[in-house]
Amino acid sequence: MSKSMQHQIIHLSNESENCCDQNIPEYRLRVARHPTRRDVRTRWCFPPRGAAAAASHLPLVLSRGHAPRADPADMNALACRVRWCVCVTVCVLSVDASWWYMSTLGSRVMCDNIPGLVSEQRRLCRQHPRVMQAIGAGVKDWMSECQHQFRNHRWNCNTVARDHSLFGRLLLRGSREVAFIYAISSAGAVHALARACSRGELDSCACDPRKTGTWRDRVGAFHWGGCSDHVEHAARFGRAFVDAEERKRPDARALINLHNNRAGRKAVKRLLRLECKCHGVSGSCSARTCWLAMADFRRTGDELRRKYERAVHVAVNQYGAALATLNAAGRRAAPGKSQLVYSDQSPDFCVHDHDAGSVGTGGRRCNVTSRGADGCSVMCCGRGYDTARLSRSAKCECKFHWCCAVRCRDCRQAVDVHTCKEHT
Repeated sequence: MSKSMQHQIIHLSNESENCCDQNIPEYRLRVARHPTRRDVRTRWCFPPRGAAAAASHLPLVLSRGHAPRADPADMNALACRVRWCVCVTVCVLSVDASWWYMSTLGSRVMCDNIPGLVSEQRRLCRQHPRVMQAIGAGVKDWMSECQHQFRNHRWNCNTVARDHSLFGRLLLRGSREVAFIYAISSAGAVHALARACSRGELDSCACDPRKTGTWRDRVGAFHWGGCSDHVEHAARFGRAFVDAEERKRPDARALINLHNNRAGRKAVKRLLRLECKCHGVSGSCSARTCWLAMADFRRTGDELRRKYERAVHVAVNQYGAALATLNAAGRRAAPGKSQLVYSDQSPDFCVHDHDAGSVGTGGRRCNVTSRGADGCSVMCCGRGYDTARLSRSAKCECKFHWCCAVRCRDCRQAVDVHTCKEHT
């Protein structure tokens, strides 16, 4: 059974039906797919010894994307030995693997062994293995940036060990946090690919070939030179590769994910800046050579973090083909192309909740003097905090000695560390 599939007993009830021509309960298997969530609901009838005990007698086979299968002969024999049955509804919630898992594969990208890639992504992977290495390296960059942006918040962009989707069941709901993940992952793919092109690491691209000749800005005329980052090429390839999975399933969540993917790519484009070098007598700047350069990825993270704070709640329109949100006048309007959008409210992330993908804030460090999100009252959700006094080494009594050195002593300092109490 795939590690990405989880099982949860939802409902217990008594039910009696006829079978075996003897007017006693029968085994019944029913499968119903939820219209918007990737889950399977299955019903079994068991003897009244308890669901767990009965389940151990059923030869079930679980496979990804299919309902459980049982041996009909065993089930019929089991059902015909009892006068009533307990019906257990099991919900199999599957978190799909993602191309994000490429970050764990290092420099050896084996396209057929990357879990979660759809057919179009595997085709692009086989055709452009060097590009996949660049995108895989970029996953580590945007994950690090995500954790930096939310380091002082209840949700700190934590990943789930040994999970091919990296973020586990958090991805089952379309929250603000998931919107940020999709946006920054898409932006990270574009940034990593454009950077690899400019560095000459790929045969399929280089500097932007369109930036030639003379141009003019508000300062005056300049000549294109240097190496302009080929963001347009990176965005095109990123769109083809990253969006391929969502385009295979035209549902509400896919529309939301595609919108946030596009917002991430637009953030990289919007932060392109013109850099110039002056030429002339005594640095007079009588002539300029300029090129377009991407901003540092930290600025992209800052931009997307601001968009996260202003994300808008959306729903699918009556035709199921577009997203709509209510504007200030109470009328439905399409969200902006650069906005982040979400469909579900976020959990509070205060306590460990496996179903919501929350690990809780127990044991997290907090700032006792802060009134912000990193403050102990907010981070610990009112549970209180523990204080431990630690001793650490620091440089002190530093003096300058001629010439030319600075010499310091190693001093011990007592530091109070505050951590949130666990939920009880």
